[in-house]
Amino acid sequence: IGVKDKACTEVCPCDCIQGDDNSPQLYIDPGCCTDCGACESECPVDAIYMNRYLPLKWKHYEQINADYFKDKWMDQIK
Repeated sequence: IGVKDKACTEVCPCDCIQGDDNSPQLYIDPGCCTDCGACESECPVDAIYMNRYLPLKWKHYEQINADYFKDKWMDQIK
């Protein structure tokens, strides 16, 4: 949250990491992510985890991430 180092976006083969300067964080599109893990090892602040390894204290971010893309999808069909 707040850091938004975009090194992870440069290594993503699917271009599924999104967010802009006004976003509180970067988001990973679960619909296009292939779980390759390239972004996880590139993240300088250890903020990216495979879902099965997501620490319990950060579990609520899984829903925040999903909601971000739900809202994006709804905007596209309007």
